[in-house]
Amino acid sequence: MQSVGEALLTDLYQLTMGQAYFELGMQDNAVFELFVRRLPATRRFLLAAGLEQALEHIEDLRFTEDDIAFLATLGRFRRDFLDYLRSVRFTGTVHAIPEGTPFFANEPIVRVSAPILEAQLLESRLINIVHFQTMIASKAARCVIAARGTQLIDFGMRRAHEADAAVFAARAAYLAGFDATATVEAGRRFGIPLSGTLAHSFIEAHDHEEQAFRSFVLTSPEPTTLLIDTYDSARGLQRVIALARELAQSGSEHGVSAIRIDSGDLAAQARTARSALDAHDCRNIRVVLSGSLDEQIIEGLRSSNVPVDAFGVGTALDVSADAPALDMAYKLQEYAGKPRRKRSPGKATWPGVKQVFRERTAAGVYLCDRVARIDERPGGEPLLIEVMRDGRRSAPAPGLRALREHCRSEMRALPPQLRELGTAVTAYPVSISNTLQAVAAGIDLETGAER
Repeated sequence: MQSVGEALLTDLYQLTMGQAYFELGMQDNAVFELFVRRLPATRRFLLAAGLEQALEHIEDLRFTEDDIAFLATLGRFRRDFLDYLRSVRFTGTVHAIPEGTPFFANEPIVRVSAPILEAQLLESRLINIVHFQTMIASKAARCVIAARGTQLIDFGMRRAHEADAAVFAARAAYLAGFDATATVEAGRRFGIPLSGTLAHSFIEAHDHEEQAFRSFVLTSPEPTTLLIDTYDSARGLQRVIALARELAQSGSEHGVSAIRIDSGDLAAQARTARSALDAHDCRNIRVVLSGSLDEQIIEGLRSSNVPVDAFGVGTALDVSADAPALDMAYKLQEYAGKPRRKRSPGKATWPGVKQVFRERTAAGVYLCDRVARIDERPGGEPLLIEVMRDGRRSAPAPGLRALREHCRSEMRALPPQLRELGTAVTAYPVSISNTLQAVAAGIDLETGAER
């Protein structure tokens, strides 16, 4: 259930418009669609994410007495409208592209159909939720592509934009194919595998590095990872090898599962470490690399055949450093059964209720998409499915692991050119149906200079 006051996680103009709709008696059905106008230069596709949290918000939407009391202090809202807000619940229908599905510019990924005041109230928070997780999942997907099957761990909590961002970044990354997170609350809330080691401070708190390694291993209930670059990686590596061999020879239940290198020339150090570990019969000790990694650095390390078993990705992931915002919008497409269209330069919309149809090759690889009116049948698979009717879920929520498997399958279906990390030369083909174009032209002719 949402926390007290979440209905006020909105922009003021949603409420001022709501009051106007209420006063004018505008209660007809409206259809809004959520989409991204254009892809960032460094994205060849985006990955839909955040729908589960969006639906939780929609289903639980209500104004508490504390909310009403605060709004009354603003002096902007009539008493009859505030009284009405007490009874507001979402009663409409939602269609959406399943989480973990790649999508492209101008394709609706969430469609809301409800009385206009209800649908309008969702705008700000809906964008807020879906935008963030979609942005992070899309970044994580690039890391997954770059890693080529090497384990990926989310290390980004400390530089995420506050608590919810850290937890939902971990969710989005796991959905996209990351294997684990260091964020404990994400493990509790979503069942994401947890992974972590020790910090440099633990080693610095001891008088000797060897003492710190030994103390940490002997107090850990299972084989653990040791950070070797606090002082000197080569010397730290030798100390780990000596400790691991000693523990193995003594038959100790304790052990070293991995070393982590967090600074310096990661490629050179990983090669040195792997060679030394193998030479001293420590082949079971894994090499983990971290420290300002992103998909480009990961791609370079993998392309150079650097011996690495896992990557820890932090800041670049949790703030989507190269593309920290998407041009995502939630726009009215139909009201009272009539198509509506925004014509602002650079922000024009295609009117009416729409569906996205995806064609594939015989092998299941994406071929092209077509955005069409909902009553058209241009061929291909319709992507938007009903997820909520009459304000309630149409089906039980899928588990995160099931969504992750769906994402894995869809990522495999991407054409090779979409799996490249550089700026796209040619875009994936997404067309607008002739019917939609004709409807838009008709609206423009009808409204003329009026809008």
